[in-house]
Amino acid sequence: MNVKILWADDEIDLLKPHILFLNSKGYDVIPALSGMEALEILKKEFVNIIFLDENMPGLSGLETLQRLKKDYPHIPIVMITKSEEEHIMEDAIGSNIADYLIKPVNPNQILLCLKKNIDNKKLVTAKVTEDYQQSFRELSMRISDRLSVEEWNDLYRDLVNWEMQIEKIEDESVAEMLAAQKEEANVQFAKFVQRNYIDWVNGRGTDKPIQSHTVLKEKLFPSLSEQKPTFLFVIDNLRFDQWRCIYPLLHDYYYVEDETICYSILPTATHYARNALFSGLMPSVIAKKYPQMWLNENDQGGKNQFEEQLLGEYLKRYGKTMKYSYAKVLNADFGKKVFDNFNQLMHNALNVIVFNFVDMLSHAGTDVHVVRELAEDEKSYRSITASWFENSVLLDMLKYLSEKKIPVFIATDHGTIKVERPLKMVGERDVNTNLRYKVGRSSMDYPAKEVFEIKNPDDAFLPKENITQRFIFATKSDFFAYQNNYNQYVNLYKHTFQHGGISMEEMMTPFVKLLPK
Repeated sequence: MNVKILWADDEIDLLKPHILFLNSKGYDVIPALSGMEALEILKKEFVNIIFLDENMPGLSGLETLQRLKKDYPHIPIVMITKSEEEHIMEDAIGSNIADYLIKPVNPNQILLCLKKNIDNKKLVTAKVTEDYQQSFRELSMRISDRLSVEEWNDLYRDLVNWEMQIEKIEDESVAEMLAAQKEEANVQFAKFVQRNYIDWVNGRGTDKPIQSHTVLKEKLFPSLSEQKPTFLFVIDNLRFDQWRCIYPLLHDYYYVEDETICYSILPTATHYARNALFSGLMPSVIAKKYPQMWLNENDQGGKNQFEEQLLGEYLKRYGKTMKYSYAKVLNADFGKKVFDNFNQLMHNALNVIVFNFVDMLSHAGTDVHVVRELAEDEKSYRSITASWFENSVLLDMLKYLSEKKIPVFIATDHGTIKVERPLKMVGERDVNTNLRYKVGRSSMDYPAKEVFEIKNPDDAFLPKENITQRFIFATKSDFFAYQNNYNQYVNLYKHTFQHGGISMEEMMTPFVKLLPK
């Protein structure tokens, strides 16, 4: 179907060469001699775009524009004028027009305007598809290579970048190609982690990532000062791609001075990773050094209720005897109370604020049908995170701190992955309930070749409750399903977002330093 253009201009006869040119390019032009005539035509005709002369007798271009925006808000409007007066430009642009052209316009200007506003999606789809297909082989070669930590970080950045570009185009086959490539990357990443994880946590070798228990010491502590407050926002369960999708909402307020990919420790779960983040210690060390602040898998009570105390001990160990605050925001009302107290917080050297929305979203996806529908795939999971952030008190806080010229840090404990393939397992009653990792005795039965086993928890600084206890971790997009009620279990959890295991999405997390503009 040809693109239809409504062109309203009281001197339309003088534009006949332009109209003939557009006809030759496959565009249909419907002429109108006034704003009123244009409004009458729109009652009968569907058009793709409107060219509107600013200086018409009777109903002026700006007056016509206001009526068009009210009745036809989704049709792009291009304002054309002889005048270069600033207030006219401001009025037109302030009305959210698609473009602004100054007479005399030439055919190529008009054609470019149409390409930008009508053919943009088709042109972007073609260009992104071509660029990704050209990069496909190079990405595949990198995935199959024996990469270093930094090379894996760069590869994951590139995959996320492609994912966010491809989600905007209308070509499902390209999205499927990328999904398959990302799946293969996760296969190789799991092998990379299995080969190196024990060495990383034991400090062996030079090629090791910044991990949960070292990130604050390396990336936050050097910036702390008694003279100026620093704010650390920990968004639980925030994936790297989710960070990338919320950053555009911060772009007007902050520069990104540093964006580091850190690695969550195993298990990639709040109980382990966030306690490690706030203590600067691995889980078994916390359990030995601060037994009153550590609960094992089957102990009753909240597993992350001592984060503030662990942070205080961490700061003291490194000589940071400064005033600090800690708050955990579980709902909007409490978030507003924390925000109302910001004037007082400005007297602290460090303020840590934890937001639990993204974690609650992933858990709600399992239990609440409506949420599961809203976050049914990677694209919608990012979208709902961005929507929350755009309307959150967290964004209000960040805008306020930008005005006050206060640097901020954004961190997380781990990410999530959408699980697809169940792994049958059998375990005793004391086996934990997480779908991506299991802690139990050697009597657990599972497909050993499909998982990462840590038979001696001491090797990975994980708490050991009995002599036969071991940890197993799902990789790729697998999840553990009990043999009893297997089908019911699979139907309940397949296609949900889970954490605890080994994948790029769970382990490779953002740590960002933002400087106010």
